[in-house]
Amino acid sequence: MELTLLGTGAPAGLPRPGCPCADCATAAGDEARAATALLLDGTLLLDLTPGPAFAAARAGHTLSGVRQVFLSHPHDGPALEVPAGLPQPVRVPDRQELALISGHRVRALALDSPGTGYAVTAPGGERLLYLPPGAAPAGTGEGEDTPSYDMVLLDVLGRPDALARLRASGAVGPTTDVLAVHLDHGVPPGRELHRRLAAAGARAVPDGTSLEVGAYHAVPDIPRRTLVLGGARSGKSVEAERRLAAFPGVVYVATSGTRDDDAEWGARVAAHRERRPASWRTEETCALEPLLAEDGPPLLIDCLSLWLSHTMDDVRAWDDSLWDNGGSRALAERVASLIAAVRATPRRIVAVSNEVGSGIVPATPSGRRYRDELGRLNAAFAAECEHVLLTVAGLPQPLK
Repeated sequence: MELTLLGTGAPAGLPRPGCPCADCATAAGDEARAATALLLDGTLLLDLTPGPAFAAARAGHTLSGVRQVFLSHPHDGPALEVPAGLPQPVRVPDRQELALISGHRVRALALDSPGTGYAVTAPGGERLLYLPPGAAPAGTGEGEDTPSYDMVLLDVLGRPDALARLRASGAVGPTTDVLAVHLDHGVPPGRELHRRLAAAGARAVPDGTSLEVGAYHAVPDIPRRTLVLGGARSGKSVEAERRLAAFPGVVYVATSGTRDDDAEWGARVAAHRERRPASWRTEETCALEPLLAEDGPPLLIDCLSLWLSHTMDDVRAWDDSLWDNGGSRALAERVASLIAAVRATPRRIVAVSNEVGSGIVPATPSGRRYRDELGRLNAAFAAECEHVLLTVAGLPQPLK
């Protein structure tokens, strides 16, 4: 089945007309995108956008062979203008399946927001799933005997939880080609866009690209172990959470614990909880080795600096005399045990840690000790990771 993407942008396109934001200002060339519309085998058009004939011509195609036009997302504006020669667009009722004269089968999926998703099966058996902007399948689909689609096109950045649901149900498997469409401002076009998509196991292509559904394409290589470093309020936790938002069943490992007498700390913890997807599970513990030894869903460890503080409490590392008489050795053993567990873990992990080495030198020996030990822990942990990021002013900078 041949797929041509006549557009890959949000309904208003990218850049948005008249928008002065930085993302729209830099959306040029291959990063400029018309509203998303798909042409399948030259006979089936999914979504009717402004100027479809012109978009098809730019891609080296014609719409003369189109026999069916399906609409996916709600249309609240003026009546659609249907170019001469195209059939009248229709919307398929949820869960209804149509067999087309071209040999394609089209099934409408129920969504958790207004609109319709379409599962298309080609005469040769290739399977494609297309979801409208801001939509996810209704329900998780977990437990269903759902074969993986060859290709899935959806709003990866706007609804990463939709991709997580599809992964949980088996609709998206290890070889599924996940394409991001309905791309809008909010993420800088170019390198940052493609970096975020790769972290979710997805990719984006320019408008006018033609692809063979079912043909082999190497899916983005998602790192199994990632360390996100940064200073206070640098955006490191947000970046770590973003990297796992498209995966199901994530276990959030909070090393902070609870502080009943500290209202400000409680507010910080609550803000983190509210930001996480509802499907994530939280473990409040500093016992990381047992979690790392188990097979299971991804772990998000936030953060190593609090783990180190707790561990230094355990080995009484703050006392100068105790530090020199066994504390230093005990801490080194605990750190070595953690690093060995990271090296051997079968799970995907994303860990967060503070980068404190660039600040003011602490005034006390214990403060300097903590700074030095955190630097050593970060370096040892980073050595076991395939991917290391440093966040500065909310901007992730790849280090490894």
